Amino acid sequence: MIAIHNLVKRYKNITALNGVSLEVPPGELFAYLGPNGSGKTTTIRILIGLTRATSGDAYLNGFHFERESLQAKRQVGLVPQVINLDLELTVRENLDIHGRLFRMPAAARREQAEALLAYVELADRRDSLVKQLSGGMKRRVMVARALMHAPRILFLDEPTVGLDPSIRRRLWSLLKRIQQDGTTIFLTTHYIEEAEFLADRVAFLDRGNIVALDTPASLRARLGEWAVDEMLEGEMRTHYFPGRQEAQDFIAGREGSFALRRVNLEDAFIALTGKKVAADGSIAGGEGHPRSNAGS
Repeated sequence: MIAIHNLVKRYKNITALNGVSLEVPPGELFAYLGPNGSGKTTTIRILIGLTRATSGDAYLNGFHFERESLQAKRQVGLVPQVINLDLELTVRENLDIHGRLFRMPAAARREQAEALLAYVELADRRDSLVKQLSGGMKRRVMVARALMHAPRILFLDEPTVGLDPSIRRRLWSLLKRIQQDGTTIFLTTHYIEEAEFLADRVAFLDRGNIVALDTPASLRARLGEWAVDEMLEGEMRTHYFPGRQEAQDFIAGREGSFALRRVNLEDAFIALTGKKVAADGSIAGGEGHPRSNAGS
C-alpha cells in the first residue's frame, strides 16, 4: 500500500532524510518512531505532496507520489500534528467542507458525515461549534474528517501530542478499530508506549536514517526476554538476559539495588539509537543510559 525507495530530502546543509526505504502492506498499522527532528513529519509531507523530495521514489496504492500526484492524494487521509479545524464552524460543517473538496455529492456527504460521527462517538456534538470541544474531541473530529472520502491510507502525524493519558488511550482504541475495518495506517509518534501498543511493525528513525525496522516483539527479542536495572555509582545500568533464571542468578551473585522486569520496546530503542526517553514516555535527544548485554 505504501512503498518508499531511497527517499532523500536535503535543506541546504541539513539532510532531513538520508535514503529512507520501506514498504507497508495493506491493512497494517505501521509506526514511525523517533525524536523530534528525526525526519518523521518530513516523510509524511513528501508522501502527501506538501514537500518535494530531493531524490527517491514513493508509491501510494500503486500511484507515484509525484508523477501521479492527484491519484496518489486521493488514496490518503491526513491527521496532522496541529489542530487545523475551522473553529467557527460546527463539527458537521467541517466534515461537509472536506467532502466538497473531494467532490462528493451532497447526499453522500451527509450520509458519510453521520456515519463517521457515530463511528468516533460524536454524533451528539454534530451541531456544536468546534471551538466548544475539548482537545480529545477535536482530535476525533480530525480523524473523522480525514476519513470522509474513504481513503485507503490514513497518515497520522503525532496525533496524541498534548492529550492526557486517558484520552490518548481512547484514541488508540479508535485507531485499532479503523485498522480492523481495512484502512492502512501510517503513524508517526515519539511515544514508545504508543508504538508498542498499536503497531504491527515499528521503524526507528534517527537523524534521517532508519536504524531498525521490525515487529515490536522481534525488536525486544534482540536484547533478550528479561532485564535487570542496576543502580551503580548513581547511574542506572540495564543488563539483558534470555530467561528469568539467568537474570535472577545475576542478581543473586551481586550486592546493590536491582529491579527485575521484562524487556520492553523502550529498551530496544535506547540500545539501538542511544536516545533518552523522558518520564512521559516520549523520546529526547542525547545519550541514553548505560546498557549491558550481560547474559545475552
